[in-house]
Amino acid sequence: MATFETVRVAAIQATPVILDADATVGKAIDLLTTAADEGVQLAVLPETFVSLYPSGSWAYAAARFSGYDELWERMWASSLDVPGPLVDRIAAVCGERKIWCVVGVNERESERPGSLYNTMLTIGPNGLAAKHRKLMPTQHERIFHGIGAGNDLTVVDTPLGRVGGLICWENRMPLARYALYKQGPQIWVAPTADDDDGWLASMRHIAIESGAFVISVPQYIPRSAFPDDFPAELPEKEVFGNGGAAIVEPGEGQVIAGPLYGQEGMVVADCDLRVGLHAKRFFDAVGHYGREDVLLPPRAERVPENGARTLVHQEHVKPEGK
Repeated sequence: MATFETVRVAAIQATPVILDADATVGKAIDLLTTAADEGVQLAVLPETFVSLYPSGSWAYAAARFSGYDELWERMWASSLDVPGPLVDRIAAVCGERKIWCVVGVNERESERPGSLYNTMLTIGPNGLAAKHRKLMPTQHERIFHGIGAGNDLTVVDTPLGRVGGLICWENRMPLARYALYKQGPQIWVAPTADDDDGWLASMRHIAIESGAFVISVPQYIPRSAFPDDFPAELPEKEVFGNGGAAIVEPGEGQVIAGPLYGQEGMVVADCDLRVGLHAKRFFDAVGHYGREDVLLPPRAERVPENGARTLVHQEHVKPEGK
């Protein structure tokens, strides 16, 4: 059941220890501890924070068949099994400090070495509460990440409120958003690698559309973060992700914390979840503004001449005499 408390949330804009999962998880634990010291109840870390985002600014060349085996191998070695011991370490600090967190990771399956997945984990004091694999990796990401199955689009009912969200450009997918809206999120989490102005505009729209507070957490990735033996050539630029962490309220889509650019840091806001309830008096995307009766007509079964059964949208037919 939804609650309407005031929840202190944080968008933690942090740089991973690139290609070192153990050290990056250690950094995440330190950051969560700091957040808990400041009274934060829900903290969100960036997309694939553990422990590398394959940015289009340098990873595009991996589309070639040769030359990127070492990077692929080291990415796999610095990824997480879910569940697994590194996830347990994060869960332990959540249990000790009574804090919830959402963190993006590169997920592997050690029992079947192969594809990686761009995964978002929701972890609470009692351990792993949800895992979501990105539905559609974007452009160059498809070289590194498999496609999510889509059976994990879940809003988590926590003591803080209902928490759900999507990864990076999944937030541009109207049907994915709607699938979560139907589950009534009150806090929307959006780990990302997008640092453009347009992204922040999308976050403001989603806050209004969902009736939820939005926590947007891009990455800050300076050139200095890459190890000397990084197995790919980097272009001549000093920053590969400029951040933009922000928290947005659902009443008018106003940014109430951030955006933070050009550095690591944490933006914090106290979110009165009643604001989302009040906003839905005016606009409820799956309630009085849903109109599924018009926009999602019922399906009817059609049996074609070859006997194969298919599903088609039923046409709206005006009944006789009307």
